[in-house]
Amino acid sequence: MSHSVAVMTDTNSGLTPAQAKELGVYLLPMPILIDGNAYYEHQSITPKEFYEKMRAKADISTTQPSPADLMDLWEEILKTHDEVVHIPMSSGLSGSCETAAGFAKEFDGRVLVVDNHRISVTMRQSVLDAIELAEVGKSAAEIRTILEEQKMESSIYIMLNTLTYLKRGGRITPAAAALGTLLKIKPVLQLQGEKLDAFAKARTVKQGKNIMIEAMKKDFRERFHDESGESIHLELSYTHDLEAANAFKEEVQAAFPGCEILMQPLSLSISCHIGQGALAIACSKKIEY
Repeated sequence: MSHSVAVMTDTNSGLTPAQAKELGVYLLPMPILIDGNAYYEHQSITPKEFYEKMRAKADISTTQPSPADLMDLWEEILKTHDEVVHIPMSSGLSGSCETAAGFAKEFDGRVLVVDNHRISVTMRQSVLDAIELAEVGKSAAEIRTILEEQKMESSIYIMLNTLTYLKRGGRITPAAAALGTLLKIKPVLQLQGEKLDAFAKARTVKQGKNIMIEAMKKDFRERFHDESGESIHLELSYTHDLEAANAFKEEVQAAFPGCEILMQPLSLSISCHIGQGALAIACSKKIEY
């Protein structure tokens, strides 16, 4: 029997159970605490219900999956696979990566946890990359090395409606938090690795969208040395407002005519910290192997 590597991630990647099943990926649901009760995305709460509760100012936060759930899933996978590559969200934004790495030690090197500083659409792309690498016969250790070597080869810009939720969760730098104290500002934040940091202040949504598109063009040109975007995955994400996201997608497509754009909503576990009405543009470099 050939050596088999399973790929696993959590719902922060934005993957739905149906998409994960289609891809052959194992998916760990992230718990969301609402007024003290735990809900699981795609299982016990819909996006519509979630945003209704958010609008009603419910007390919403995230927590880590229970160690038992995590280890039970690994044990289940290892009955049919030799190894597991687990891709959680960036260690700079959540403790779940560090926690998973600690528990993985109990599996004699058969569970490898990737920390490649990804979140949402860029994290989803890492999952797709891991599947491809497993299909060409790479071991779990090789896949982890390749993904971690590429960890700075991605870029995210996100325009928020409010910084209220992020400040509460402590997932932004002080500089970014300071932006939100200015009235009527659409803060544009960037994520180039660990924490969300300040990037620009936009007066209007239109200006914010232009700032993000120009910043991404600059990254294509100066960081990735590929103006056409042939070697880059271009991605968009948003919270709740599909109409605004579709309008943004048209503008981005016009700015990057050669790129195919993947768009998906931010997972509810990320939306908890972002709030409604956010728009994001992201990219990650295609992996060569």
